[in-house]
Amino acid sequence: MPQMNVAIVGAGIAGLTLAAALRRSGVDVVVYEQAPRLFEVGAGVQLAPNATRLLHRLGLVEQLRAVAVQPQAIVMRRWNDGELLRRTPLGESCQDRFGAPYYTLHRADLHACLLGLSPPEQVRLDARCVGVTQTADKAQLHFSDAESVTADLVVGADGIHSIIREHLALDRPRYSGQTIYRGLVPAERVPHLAAEPAVRLWFGPDQHCVCYPVSSGRQVSFGATVPAADWREESWTLRGTAGELASRYRGWHGDVTRLFDAADAVSRWALHDRESLRQLVRGRVVLIGDAAHPMLPFQAQGANQAIEDAAVLARCLEMVRRDGLPAALRRYEQVRLPRTNRIQQESRANAGTLHLTNGTAQQLRDVGSRTSSELDRQQWLFGYDADRAATAPAGTVDGAG
Repeated sequence: MPQMNVAIVGAGIAGLTLAAALRRSGVDVVVYEQAPRLFEVGAGVQLAPNATRLLHRLGLVEQLRAVAVQPQAIVMRRWNDGELLRRTPLGESCQDRFGAPYYTLHRADLHACLLGLSPPEQVRLDARCVGVTQTADKAQLHFSDAESVTADLVVGADGIHSIIREHLALDRPRYSGQTIYRGLVPAERVPHLAAEPAVRLWFGPDQHCVCYPVSSGRQVSFGATVPAADWREESWTLRGTAGELASRYRGWHGDVTRLFDAADAVSRWALHDRESLRQLVRGRVVLIGDAAHPMLPFQAQGANQAIEDAAVLARCLEMVRRDGLPAALRRYEQVRLPRTNRIQQESRANAGTLHLTNGTAQQLRDVGSRTSSELDRQQWLFGYDADRAATAPAGTVDGAG
């Protein structure tokens, strides 16, 4: 690869994964992060085989095993009586089928693993980007302290509020009408949920709850959605209370209500996404992760797609010597847009499917859950190999195993 210098805006999952992948290819890369110190808010994250195989290739096998949990199943139940709707095997079944594990872990642990792949001097904190300009052969980042940085390529990995996205599109985040309460509970307080490591979901009218173990099994992370069409708070996240959450889930199965009772603190987030883009590249500026395709959490693929983006972009940039930078960036866009747009739209559609009120549609969904083989249906998602998709012959970008 010709000597390039790449400036990445944002030190989240997308930006740090890309930095590690580029560094392995010998690219000069610096990550610029507006926060004065690094920390990951939120609670748990699910990593499917389509992402874990890529993180393992970056050398994070032992680091992830030390902090993650490998759940044995995804278990779906009805909201009030706990009736089993579907049990999808994970564990060894998933690993054997897709060649990589399914993990649940705390976002802070994932972030720390990725940060460990970057030398400290290549992650610059307290650097708030306010804009980007470019010429035919360079791009320039502008910061709030009036400093600027010139690079061969600028990558916007700065999340749903992305400043870099404004260089490609003038859209704004879209509120979904849903909020989510998130929290962490010590595993010993909920032995009924900690005995077997699993991703557990309860579906009910207008809302649902999901929980799974994190932090090597020491904690259980949960997310519980609540409709709030009239959300008017300026902040997207507020401190909630377990009491108000319990009141919104009154009448739900005891496994759910006992989980909320065990929580010391909860936060409440307004759920947003954005419309799908038709382009991810403009000149020497490219988008990845939530800056490119922020998703609702109803398919548990946001972090996974950010990791895929980083892998594909890094592979495409390896082709610069042969094809030139414009062609490499076009390849990235052609590989990623169909897949991320599909997942983004399916995540939005799942908001309706998961929250059906009692009736015919709900009954058909539940019957379909009992008769389908979930791992078969997830081949296109979990079996996808981003490295293979990036390097496949032109016109062949599926990447599914």
